[in-house]
Amino acid sequence: MAIDRVGDGEAAGNAARPTRRIPKFRRRADARPDEVLDAALDLFIEKGFAGTKVEEIAKRAGLSKGAVYLYFPSKEAIMEGLVRRAVVPIAESAGQALASFEGTPRDAFMMLFRLMSQNLANPRVLAIPKLIIREVAKFPELAAMYRREVIDRGLPVVVEVIRRGIANGVFRPVDPELAVRSVLGPIGMHIMMAEIFGIAPKGGLNLPALIETHIDILYNGLVAPGERGK
Repeated sequence: MAIDRVGDGEAAGNAARPTRRIPKFRRRADARPDEVLDAALDLFIEKGFAGTKVEEIAKRAGLSKGAVYLYFPSKEAIMEGLVRRAVVPIAESAGQALASFEGTPRDAFMMLFRLMSQNLANPRVLAIPKLIIREVAKFPELAAMYRREVIDRGLPVVVEVIRRGIANGVFRPVDPELAVRSVLGPIGMHIMMAEIFGIAPKGGLNLPALIETHIDILYNGLVAPGERGK
């Protein structure tokens, strides 16, 4: 039996030997949290939050269950990670933009809703609030988390836009705390009607069209009579 020597024989042996793949958890250690979140979102969309087990997320991500728990101590923490990664930046950027906006209140609302529309056009971003809406009845802690991470960041800024509009005489004197529900409510209701009750327009959610319709109705309801047409 011939024995390969260093040189051509070694090269031939190396060529025949299969390349050893480095496991995902060693190859991309810094990407592990995102890989867990990506796997979790896929499964949450496919099976729902309640129907997904942490071990399934681990398997989809190519990790052990224990490795998942190193980054996320619970399935609820994984959902919070998804919200923080995809939705919180939208709320923060919208809040910052509105806080420093110097145009008319109508333009401020148009900017807000178009920003929301652009971001929610990504199905993997839209999937997260849709999951929250579906699951809050069984998991009220998800509602508390979403309020803390998203709603409490953006709501006060929109209230302030309404207050400024009233102070400047652009809006009629309404209660800003109640009016903000009319400003933001239709977006959530639109998603809820489609996702929970199965009532969707023929063209699907079509958020851009909804927003254009909503801003027209909203602005003409809020604006002071002498300001209409401006």
